[in-house]
Amino acid sequence: MNEGALPGAAFAEDAAPHSSAMVNATYRRITWRLIPFLFVCYVAAYLDRINIGFAQIQMRSDLGFSDAVYGLGAGIFFAGYFLFEVPSNLILERIGARKTLIRIMLLWGLTSAGMMFVKTPTAFYIMRFMLGVFEAGFFPGMIFYLTCWYPAERRGRVMALFLTAVAMAGVLGGPVSGWALNRLDGVHGLHGWQWLFLVEGLPSCVLGIAAFFYLDDNPRDARWLSNAEKAVVLDRLDRERDASSLFERHGFGGALKSARIYALALAWFTFICGVYAISFWLPTLIRNAGVTDAYSIGMLSAIPYGAAALTMVLVSRHSDRTRERRWHTAGCALIGAVALSAIARTGSDLTLALVCISVATASIFTLQPLFWAIATDFLGGTRAAAGTIAFINSLGLLGGFASPSMLGFVKTVTGSLNNGLYVVSALLVAGALIALRSAGRPVR
Repeated sequence: MNEGALPGAAFAEDAAPHSSAMVNATYRRITWRLIPFLFVCYVAAYLDRINIGFAQIQMRSDLGFSDAVYGLGAGIFFAGYFLFEVPSNLILERIGARKTLIRIMLLWGLTSAGMMFVKTPTAFYIMRFMLGVFEAGFFPGMIFYLTCWYPAERRGRVMALFLTAVAMAGVLGGPVSGWALNRLDGVHGLHGWQWLFLVEGLPSCVLGIAAFFYLDDNPRDARWLSNAEKAVVLDRLDRERDASSLFERHGFGGALKSARIYALALAWFTFICGVYAISFWLPTLIRNAGVTDAYSIGMLSAIPYGAAALTMVLVSRHSDRTRERRWHTAGCALIGAVALSAIARTGSDLTLALVCISVATASIFTLQPLFWAIATDFLGGTRAAAGTIAFINSLGLLGGFASPSMLGFVKTVTGSLNNGLYVVSALLVAGALIALRSAGRPVR
């Protein structure tokens, strides 16, 4: 097998007891059942996480918060997330996705809506920290959940379909957030940013309750699959699990002894720095290009996220089809680094700024499904997967704390985001080099 090929790719070449038509029909049915619902849940999750980027357009002036206060508050979410990520995913492995989702989504939805009552920096920090605590485990839990249904050779495109929710949250969130800030400002004595948190927080509670009744914890429990369809899924997952002998033997503790786990976490850290440089500061970047109206900023922000939704699917499909991960990942990281640096040079040229922002957003966001295809190809469906996915994600998501905090500090001190964008670009280059070196090597 060539370096960089998928560990499970050989399965497609083996003689199988099921016809390819039946296999494709089974996975098509699973995808239509699971992915649209998980997609909507992740849209709600990500919107609750990043809507602070739009709220701060009014919130900072209303409450007197500096860029440094905003940056720290945006980033402190990830401190709570980091502390509770692994325990949450280990609990998910024991109690299942249904019970986990209703707990996570109810608590984070109520906390996100409760952001409307923030008045002081201390309250801002506490609420953002608690939002991270309550959301911890959602993303890696869903990544692990998908590995319980899909083998490696199908995982890249499925991850992309699920993770385009990140981009779609931006496509939908920009206009909705801009509308709430402009049109609801002053309604019933509340500021627009207060309505924004309320309108975007409560749907998560409803989705959490729906998840409990709609989802099944694993293929064996899926009453909507026939016995023959269950056999298709379980056969492919069992063969993949057998190939992942190292982690199957030693479990989560053994996985933590692998140097590659830490290399993957470091690469994810650099990519996350790029993702949240965009997510938390995109409205500010558009405003710096000369747009002042909140609704216009929200509408224009949909353009970069729309480009990202397209490239996430297309590039991941190509990665699956060619069975190559490293160069796809490194290429996106390098293009994103160049485009992010170029934003600092666009000045007040709105068209050029939007082009650079769109290229940066599309490239950096496409790193997410590519990275998790690499990580889950490596771990397969082993019993170490749930905890290890959470461990990689929690270490990497420290970048979500570092990036907005650093950018906020730089902007407060210098009055410009430019130097911070250069730092994030350098981190993306480092991530590309790590991906080239560590992704796709055989397990030792």
